[in-house]
Amino acid sequence: MILTVTLNPLLEQRFIYKQIKSASLNRDGKLFFAAGGKGINVSRQLKNLKVQNVALTFAGGTFGKLFRNSLKNEEIDFSLINTKSDTRTCIVVIDSSKDNVSYFFGENPAVTKEEVENFVFKMEKMIQNCEIVVFSGSSPCKETDVIFPAGIEMANKYDKVSICDTYGSHLNNCFDASPRIVHNNIEEMVNSFSLKLDSKREIIKLLDSLYYKGIKQVYLTEGDKDFYSSSFDFYYNVTVPKIEGVDSTGSGDAFVAGIAYGWHKNLTYNEQLKLAVSLGAANAEVFDVCNVKLKDAEKFIERVEIVSIGKKIKIINDSPD
Repeated sequence: MILTVTLNPLLEQRFIYKQIKSASLNRDGKLFFAAGGKGINVSRQLKNLKVQNVALTFAGGTFGKLFRNSLKNEEIDFSLINTKSDTRTCIVVIDSSKDNVSYFFGENPAVTKEEVENFVFKMEKMIQNCEIVVFSGSSPCKETDVIFPAGIEMANKYDKVSICDTYGSHLNNCFDASPRIVHNNIEEMVNSFSLKLDSKREIIKLLDSLYYKGIKQVYLTEGDKDFYSSSFDFYYNVTVPKIEGVDSTGSGDAFVAGIAYGWHKNLTYNEQLKLAVSLGAANAEVFDVCNVKLKDAEKFIERVEIVSIGKKIKIINDSPD
């Protein structure tokens, strides 16, 4: 079973218009509610891949009730810690005639120290009963910054595979806790650490530093551009399929779900990486977030190219023959 941990979930209010005709007044938009947040997206994608998982997150207020109902409607298994603050919201406006989408995010909720303590207590119990735990998304406030590093340390304590996909002020503490796997968008890494990552040399230096922290696999994606990854101290350049994208929202989360799926299914490094890239590409072709079916991703797999940089793994024939 896979556990996803989301600290900053949101309730999406999606308005879909056949055509937006005015900048000030439009009528007859269809309204849909959907549960969002990076870890929630990972859970949704894993469900579409038919992998048992459960989402641990916060929820509160009127929006929290709608968020809970959205999870139930999608049949996403979840466990919640209630907060006094309302769950964060996001208005999504889709113009179907132009394949255009706009996002308007509300403010982050405040989370109390007591709510954090309750979350950490429940998280430890749930980590003990999973094989893989995904820590995904932003931290909404200073009080919640301690949760991901604590969870990664718990995963190591109980010998669970941990995948970290976050950014912001708590990122360095997350890395110091030594997650097994890290995924970051290049822009997130640059902004979190004020780094310069404009060359292959600078990126390899970063991959080296993360390996020395005990991180076994790293994926530094950059939207629809080719990117770098590492497995232990072996480094790779990954070619991404070129597509006619509609909305890339959630493609990073679909990617992370692919990595988790690969570990769950005991795929090789190349197999899981190709699948993860393909899921991200398929997600960008549609407005739906992390609703990719396996067959829709598989059409991209042969178009993903993984090239070794520097030393190469030696394959030894150790069979009895």
